[in-house]
Amino acid sequence: MKDILLASGNKGKVNELKEMLAPVGFNVIPQSEFQVEEVPETGTTFVENAIIKARHASKVTGLPCIADDSGLEVTALNGAPGIYSSRFAGSEATDGTNIDKLLHELKDIPADKRQARFVCVLVFMRHADDPTPIICEGYWNGEITTERHGDNGFGYDPVFYQPELHCTSADLSPEQKHQLSHRGKALKLLLAKIQELALV
Repeated sequence: MKDILLASGNKGKVNELKEMLAPVGFNVIPQSEFQVEEVPETGTTFVENAIIKARHASKVTGLPCIADDSGLEVTALNGAPGIYSSRFAGSEATDGTNIDKLLHELKDIPADKRQARFVCVLVFMRHADDPTPIICEGYWNGEITTERHGDNGFGYDPVFYQPELHCTSADLSPEQKHQLSHRGKALKLLLAKIQELALV
């Protein structure tokens, strides 16, 4: 198993990436094991924030690093919450308060206008000064429900509806979600690039 650092303190993301990377020979180590502090996400895009996180964690630990920046874009809210998805309801937001705020913002939006997509940007850096980090993006289209459903996943999963499957992403098993999700799609692209270039 090859060790790779994950620049995230989000347990849901850590668990998802561990599950997806283990079968291809990677041992994901969360940055918390090295007491790497969260770095301020001062970028204005998912790409900028992912690079900031990867560079910081790699600099502190000296390890190659994957960073994830992801979120939910809702068409009726002009792409919000976007890069602010994890703190949509404020700096002390939880998954629950973020969903509450989202449903409140959409309370007058009809069912046919509730389109949304999850976005994931993964960045891989060989080292903190890597001039050519690998950047891969994945998208997952859906709709926002009017109430929560399902017990799996994290974040906005309980209100992210998949019309073709007639369920939310929180109704899916982890294996199903990995096949369909924005993070799963971005990771497949990233792994292909890492292996193609023999970077680890």
